[in-house]
Amino acid sequence: MMLLLPLSLLLGIFTSCNDYETYGDKKEKERKAIRQLLNDSAFVVITEQQFHAQGNTTNVDKREFVYLENNGVYMQIMSQGCGTPLQDGETSDLLVRFFERCLLDTMYVYNITNPYDVDVMNVSRSGNTFTASFTSGAWISTYNSGTVPAGFLAPLSYINVGRPRTEDDQIAKVRLIVPHSQGHSVASSYVYPYYYEITFMRKTDL
Repeated sequence: MMLLLPLSLLLGIFTSCNDYETYGDKKEKERKAIRQLLNDSAFVVITEQQFHAQGNTTNVDKREFVYLENNGVYMQIMSQGCGTPLQDGETSDLLVRFFERCLLDTMYVYNITNPYDVDVMNVSRSGNTFTASFTSGAWISTYNSGTVPAGFLAPLSYINVGRPRTEDDQIAKVRLIVPHSQGHSVASSYVYPYYYEITFMRKTDL
């Protein structure tokens, strides 16, 4: 027996099916959002080979971002920082300030306006692998979790995290474009890419 449905209902079903976004659709939206940010901001993408040839630096004047092939993160090192990097086997508390913007939404999260508002991140290094959790600050308040996404930690292999001791010393500062696969739970759930500006500094001197 054939069931005949009203044309309006058929059109409604067809529209609903067309409105459904596959994971592939969402990934394509993510790629377009990242490309648009790179183009609109006139950022220049360099390869890891060029990045390493330049001494693991990006030329800020040329607006360079290095594309990290193993995780899909785009990174610009604005300041490599003073002091020393985290050492293999070391665990340390870092003071972290950040500005976070979703590229597919209007969501902003930041702790850069108040000098007393700073997040504390406990991080450990084992070889080239970093694991970390926030122990206090805006991140926990916003996401109800201290989990630090992998993309947020990508710069730690290339920067120093010391505390300034002279007027010329600068703390490490980076810009990142983080795809959902390297982001926090919201990024993963919605397939959203995020843009970051972050500073890192040890909580206490060595």
